Amino acid sequence: MHSNSTVEQETINLADSLVIRQLDTMDYSQVWHAMKDFTDSRDDTIADELWLVEHPAVFTQGQAGKAEHILIPGDIEVVKVDRGGQVTYHGPGQQVIYCMINLRRKKIGVRQLVTLIENSIVSALADYNVVAYAKADAPGVYVDEKKVASLGLRVRKGCSFHGLAINVNMDLSPFLRINPCGYAGLEMVQTADLQGPQDTASASTALVKHLITLLEANNVSYQTGLPNEKNTHHE
Repeated sequence: MHSNSTVEQETINLADSLVIRQLDTMDYSQVWHAMKDFTDSRDDTIADELWLVEHPAVFTQGQAGKAEHILIPGDIEVVKVDRGGQVTYHGPGQQVIYCMINLRRKKIGVRQLVTLIENSIVSALADYNVVAYAKADAPGVYVDEKKVASLGLRVRKGCSFHGLAINVNMDLSPFLRINPCGYAGLEMVQTADLQGPQDTASASTALVKHLITLLEANNVSYQTGLPNEKNTHHE
C-alpha cells in the first residue's frame, strides 16, 4: 500500500520526468494512432514524453480545416486529423516533435504550452544567431515573415498530443500545393537556408535542449521505438 504522501511524492517526481523517444522515419497515420492510444491509456503514473520523428510526404488537415485550402494535392496523401489548425505538410527533412504532456500535472494551460513550444523554437534558432519570433494571432514561428515552424495540438483528458514541425532541409515545393495553415500565399522557409541547423539531428538536439529546460524536466530518459514496442516505460 502507498500512503497518500508517497503517492503525492511520486506524482511530484513524475512532474519533472520526461521521456525523449526517437522514432526516426515513420508513417504519419501509424504515429498518430499511437499518440491517441498513449493519451487515452495514460494516467498520473505515466511520465510525459516527446516523440521525435520524420514522416514520408503527407498533408494533414486539422479539425477546423477547410477543403479549399488544399489546392493541388496530386500524389500526396491527405489525412484528416484531430489536432487544431488547418492544413500543413510533413515530409523528409522536416523535424517533427510530438508533445505528450500532462497539463494538469504541470499546472499549465494549452495556451501556456503553445507559448512554451514557440519559445523553445525561437531559443533553438537563436543558438544559431537566427532571429525568429512567434505571432499572437497565428501559432508557429517565423523569420522575416516566412514560416519556419508550424504548431498544432489536441488536448484530451488534460493531456496534450500532436506538437511542432520545423522545416530543416527539405523539399518545400509541396507547400505550394496548399494554403499553409489556411493562409494563402504564406511563404515557408527552412533552417538550412538561414544558416541554422543543416539536418534534423542538429535541429532536434537544439530543440530538445530548450524543451527540457522550459518544461523544467530534471529526470530525462531516452527511448527508441513506439511505447507499445519493446521499450515501454522509463526507469
